[in-house]
Amino acid sequence: MGENEEFTEYLEDSKAAYVLSNVAEVVERILTFVPTKSLLRVARVCRLWRNCARRVLRTQQQLTWVSACGPSASGAHVLCGILAEEVEKVFLLPKTVLTIVDIENFTGRPDCRQNKVKKNRHSPDMVEELNMRFPKGCDIMGITTPGIVLTPSGSCSSLPREYQEGEAGFAIMFPSIEGVNIKPFHFCKKSICPTALKEAGLVDNPELRVVLLFVYEAYKSGGVHFLSQILEPLAKSKALIAGGLVETAFSPPRHCCSEGAFGVVGLALSGPKVQGASVLLDQEISNPKAAEATIRRLKAAKIPERNTLGFMFACVGRGQNYYHNQPNVEADAFHKVFPNTPLFGLFGNGEIGCDRIVKDDYTLCDTDTDSLQHEYTTVMTLIHLG
Repeated sequence: MGENEEFTEYLEDSKAAYVLSNVAEVVERILTFVPTKSLLRVARVCRLWRNCARRVLRTQQQLTWVSACGPSASGAHVLCGILAEEVEKVFLLPKTVLTIVDIENFTGRPDCRQNKVKKNRHSPDMVEELNMRFPKGCDIMGITTPGIVLTPSGSCSSLPREYQEGEAGFAIMFPSIEGVNIKPFHFCKKSICPTALKEAGLVDNPELRVVLLFVYEAYKSGGVHFLSQILEPLAKSKALIAGGLVETAFSPPRHCCSEGAFGVVGLALSGPKVQGASVLLDQEISNPKAAEATIRRLKAAKIPERNTLGFMFACVGRGQNYYHNQPNVEADAFHKVFPNTPLFGLFGNGEIGCDRIVKDDYTLCDTDTDSLQHEYTTVMTLIHLG
C-alpha cells in the first residue's frame, strides 16, 4: 500500500471516528439496529452514546415474546433453554414479563404411562435460571397450567398452536409504554384485604382497563370464597376481567403463605391507551364455524393491530376432544379473524371472563361474580397497549 492510500485510509477512519464521537443523529440511527442487551453495553462507551441509547430505549415500545415447544435436549424446560439465546436478540427493555409453561414438564410430575418420575424442573435453581434471563427490577410472573396456547417466536402472523400435551411455554415481554401502567399483584388468603386491592390498582382506580388474573390451588378448602373476594369488587368496575384457574404460581416467590396454599397472581393494566375486548365461547359452541362466528364478534371493538395481543383461556375439557378429534380449532378460528395478532393462553381448570368491550365505556353485558366464572368454556380476549 502506497503512502497516499495509507493517508486516505487514515482520513476516512478519522472522519468515521469524529462522526461516531460527535454526531448524535448518526449514532442514534445506528443504535436502533442494536439489540437491547448489546445496546446497554455500548451505552458505557461515552456520554454521547449513553444519551443516544436512552433515547432509543424510549422509542422501543413494541411488545415481543419468546415461545418454545417440543422436548428439550437439556435438563431444563425447553423455554428456559431458548430464552438464553433469544433474549439477546430482543429490541426492548422488559419491564414486566408474563411466563406460562406446562405443568407436567416444568414440575416433574409422575408420568403415569411410564410409571416413573421425571426430573424435577420446578426447583429454586430452575426458577432462578428463568429470572436471570431478564434485567434486575423486571417484574416476572410465572405460572404452570395443564396446557399451553402460543404463537411461534418471530412473527405476529405466525399460526398459533394449542398444546394440550407435551412440553411448551412462552414469555411475553412488556416494555415501559407511554400511557400504559402494568402492575403485577399477588394475593393469598393471608394478604388479601381492601387496602391491598387498592394498592394493587384493582379498586378505586378510574383508569383500570384490563385485569388478567390466575388463581392457583383454587380447589383447596376456602378457595371458592377466596376467589369471590377477588371477583366481587372487580365485577363492579368497568374493566375487562379475564384469566383462569391454573396449577401453580412459581414467580414471584411466596412469602406469606405455605407451599400448597391457594392464591392469585395477575396483572392490572391501567391507562388511557389500554383497550380490551373479550367474548365467551360457551358449551354450545362445539364446531369450527360457530367458534369463528363468536370470535368474529371481537371485531366490534375496532382495536388496532399494532401492539395488540390475543389471549385464549380455555377449559382442559375443550380442545381437540371437544371438537370431535379436530385439533387447533379455536386457535385457527382466531388466526382467521385476526391474522396479524399473536395469540397466547392456557388450558386450565376453570375460566374467568365474559362478553365485554372496554372502549368508550361500552360494555356488551353487565357483570357479576357468577357471570365471570365458567366451566367447559373459552374466554377469547384482545388487549391493545397503545
